[in-house]
Amino acid sequence: MMRVNLLPHRQVKRALRQREFGLMATFSAIAAAAVVFLVYTVINGRIDAQVIRNGRLDAELVKLDKKIDDIKDLKNQISLMLDRKQVVENLQTNRSQAVVILDEISRQLPEGLYLKSIKQQGDVISIEGVADTNARVATLVRNLSASEWLESPSLVEIKAVTVNGIKQNAFTLKVNNQVPKVEALDGATIGAKSKLKGRS
Repeated sequence: MMRVNLLPHRQVKRALRQREFGLMATFSAIAAAAVVFLVYTVINGRIDAQVIRNGRLDAELVKLDKKIDDIKDLKNQISLMLDRKQVVENLQTNRSQAVVILDEISRQLPEGLYLKSIKQQGDVISIEGVADTNARVATLVRNLSASEWLESPSLVEIKAVTVNGIKQNAFTLKVNNQVPKVEALDGATIGAKSKLKGRS
């Protein structure tokens, strides 16, 4: 006896396949959403970490800018202090310059020579005097060349004159004034002051 299956088995298999496909699609969608959420969370975490790092860097940059400004202000103050120091040193030098120059010229004078006038215009000093021989004038020029306060002496004129019936040599020379170093200046100033005190 033959048995005939009258049930719609094709429709049942199709419905089963559709159900399996729906489950797989749902599972795939859930997995994809989970992956997207995970990637989104990781990226947001890295972005937040980078934002925090950038904030720290900005704060450090602000501190560095402040330190740089402080260093610039300190450099300006140092520069002003050095300028003031230079001004004070120049004032100290100029205050005793005339006394030291006169003392220096008197130290360099050889015997047999005396001066008639000393004039200064700027850094140039004009000296007029009388010597008994030309060798005395040459000695004076050499002495002035070796001075710490005077430099580049040049003989302008020398001529024979008669003073009280004695033949002499009148001369005119020019020499430049130079400012020695501070250490040498202090020693020369102290020596000049002590010598002036001894004369007084």
